[in-house]
Amino acid sequence: MSACVPARADSARTKHVHPPHSPPPHGPRRFRVAGADVSAAIAVFLIALPLSLGIALATGAPLQAGLVAAAVGGIVAGRIGGCPLQVSGPAAGLTVVTADLIQHYGWRTTCAITVFAGIAQLGLGCLRVARSALAVSPAIVHGMLAGIGVTIAVAQLHIVLGGTPQSSVPDNLVALPAQLANLHPADLAVSVLTLTLLLLWPCIPGRAGQALGKLPAALIAVAGATAVAALTGLRLPKVDLPSWSSHALASLPDGPVLGLVAAVLTTTLVCSVQSLLGAVAVDKLVAARPSLTGRVKRSDLDRELLGQGAANIVSGSLGGLPIAGVAVRSSANVAAGAVSRNSTMLHGVLVVIAALLMVPALELIPLASLAALVMAVGLKMVSLNHIRTVTRHREVLVYAVTTCGVVFLGVLEGVALGIAVAVGVALHRLTRTRITHDETEGVHHVHVRGQLTFLAVPRLSRVLHQVPHGADAVVELDGSFMDHAAYETLQDWQKTHTAQGGSVDITGRRPGTRISEPAEEDGCRCRPWTPWRNHQCERPPTAPPRGTAGRSATDGSPAGNLGTATGPNTPGTRDATGATGGSGAPDGPTGHELARGISAFHRNTGPLMRRELARLAREGQQPSQLFLTCADSRVVTSMITSSGPGDLFVVRNVGNFVPLPGEESGDDSVAAAIEYAVDVLKVRSITVCGHSGCGAMQALLAAEPGAARTPLQRWLRHGLPSLERALPDVDVDGNEQEHKRGAGRARPRLAGRGAADTAERLCLANVVQQLEHLRAHDSVARALGAGDLELHGMYFHVGEAQSYLLSEDAEGSVFELVRETNLTA
Repeated sequence: MSACVPARADSARTKHVHPPHSPPPHGPRRFRVAGADVSAAIAVFLIALPLSLGIALATGAPLQAGLVAAAVGGIVAGRIGGCPLQVSGPAAGLTVVTADLIQHYGWRTTCAITVFAGIAQLGLGCLRVARSALAVSPAIVHGMLAGIGVTIAVAQLHIVLGGTPQSSVPDNLVALPAQLANLHPADLAVSVLTLTLLLLWPCIPGRAGQALGKLPAALIAVAGATAVAALTGLRLPKVDLPSWSSHALASLPDGPVLGLVAAVLTTTLVCSVQSLLGAVAVDKLVAARPSLTGRVKRSDLDRELLGQGAANIVSGSLGGLPIAGVAVRSSANVAAGAVSRNSTMLHGVLVVIAALLMVPALELIPLASLAALVMAVGLKMVSLNHIRTVTRHREVLVYAVTTCGVVFLGVLEGVALGIAVAVGVALHRLTRTRITHDETEGVHHVHVRGQLTFLAVPRLSRVLHQVPHGADAVVELDGSFMDHAAYETLQDWQKTHTAQGGSVDITGRRPGTRISEPAEEDGCRCRPWTPWRNHQCERPPTAPPRGTAGRSATDGSPAGNLGTATGPNTPGTRDATGATGGSGAPDGPTGHELARGISAFHRNTGPLMRRELARLAREGQQPSQLFLTCADSRVVTSMITSSGPGDLFVVRNVGNFVPLPGEESGDDSVAAAIEYAVDVLKVRSITVCGHSGCGAMQALLAAEPGAARTPLQRWLRHGLPSLERALPDVDVDGNEQEHKRGAGRARPRLAGRGAADTAERLCLANVVQQLEHLRAHDSVARALGAGDLELHGMYFHVGEAQSYLLSEDAEGSVFELVRETNLTA
């Protein structure tokens, strides 16, 4: 022990000895800001400056309060917050709340309420409840923002027309006709010019538009309107920034305690929800930028609450507006290339410099221009995309009620009303179950659509008793939940109906239900895409099924007793000895698994696909693609392309080869499939798909020249050109001409990384080579010449479950990873 541990004196002495042959020790690391953060900070600053003044104007607060909030949000929230690239400051979503507080309690008390809201956010962050805020329905959040946007737009319309807004939306609407009759042309002209520049600036075409588009439209609109007003000498109300020495700070709150508590809760709720949702949105924007992978961590929502709380405490103490994460500035920060929280903090520093040194320039801005800018922001908060989304998810009622509640009652009241309606809609969906009965060709169908709870038991029992004794019945369950009362009702009726000579087949989707009684004992549950041998949930041969003799073991019921009641020795069932009965199911475990799989299709998938398959049977196949891939069992074409019946015309063979036409060892089956797909089915594209770990490629690499020609080795000869393309230095059977033909071509590669091994390099080259073979077929060449056909190369990595599409660049063929895209946007 003593030989391994140095003495204390030696340790102290050697600690300061500089190791030989190494650079001298560095001093303390200096703070550095990346160039990308500097440019992003400038872009965000140019957006934040006019918006902060406009939001302060819309709330009725001192205009300097907007600059204070923007600076504090950038510096404090940017430094402490858990979302590095989110930009915080005065947000349009807080305008209505803040305006209402100023009207009822005055500005100084509003600042105190902001401080207490920040303290409440600190408490919530310490309790780590940030994730629970995301449980609020998006329809409520979007409805709240839409209601706030409508309120902002209606109020700012009066300033645009040269008047003064009222305290509520109804009052503003009532006063609007009189305001239209007494409008001020100068204010209206400046506002129209601001809106025109705001709308047209992003639409400038050509290279000039690309260059000028880097300047934010909000800055250009306000600066342009200010310049025109100054040059024409228009007399308009303008920004008035009083001296910082007379800036109003927070004071002790004065008012009824319950009202103040409600005000603090409202401010805390709106600030927190908007900031947390903004952080989640920023995470999605960051994920779409591969360059930020590993550099920017995912948001820590609890830390983000702490940062927002600290920023609100500082902002309220310094006489600033309430602070929250701002979507417009955050998205601009990410789009401008920010790589760290330094961009957010630097933007706050720039706001401080502007507030101290640019006061004369800021006081030239017309209030009508700022009002037009904020009105446009309010209108954008009513998003048509959000309306389409909530309509598609059948939550438009929640959205509409929340919006109207915020507009006519207030933010807190509107959100509470929206939550109540959302809960009511959820309960209605849970209890709303449609149960129908019809007869088709002597078979009685009972269709249950929705969740089966005790509330639906009376209707279920009434409909089940409409099925005559001894009749064949099919009960289709289209829902994901069945409680104990409904299960017992269905089971008792099944036993009774079967005892009276009838048959019962229960079908439907019930994710997560137990498949059989032994599975119930063992805790086995069938899950999608599990290995076939594991998801059959077989009964032990020595344990005959309880209940009706001969019942299918995989009956799909919640507890294993709800299945197809059949007679003994029915295909796919077992008799008391455990042997497979009937001539329809092959002997042995493999045949039994096949029969069980077919039975599961008939029970679960068949009823769901019957209409679609019947339509395809009537209309014939009309696929849009020919998909030529390997026969490997791990390549499931419908899964990796998210396609369904009738979408793909699939040709599979060992190695996904396309033999050249006319060769002595050619293969007419592949050529016939290609000709049929192109000339008869009129497919619009052909995809050749290779995959990782391909056994054909490994066999091709391991093949020895001169060995006995088995059928597999004769087939692998179609891959020799691929071998030459992947390994141009390899001579194949002494064929010098083919060797030269493959030597000058660049090897196909994967974007972002090299090939894992020689086999993967050969898989990539094989896809490119088979595409060349495709072009040699007459039918393909004709369709390509007419512009009716496209060819695609694809590589599927089995272990990563990721697909790569072939593209061409300056260096040759490259397979690009297919990124996730937002198909609903």
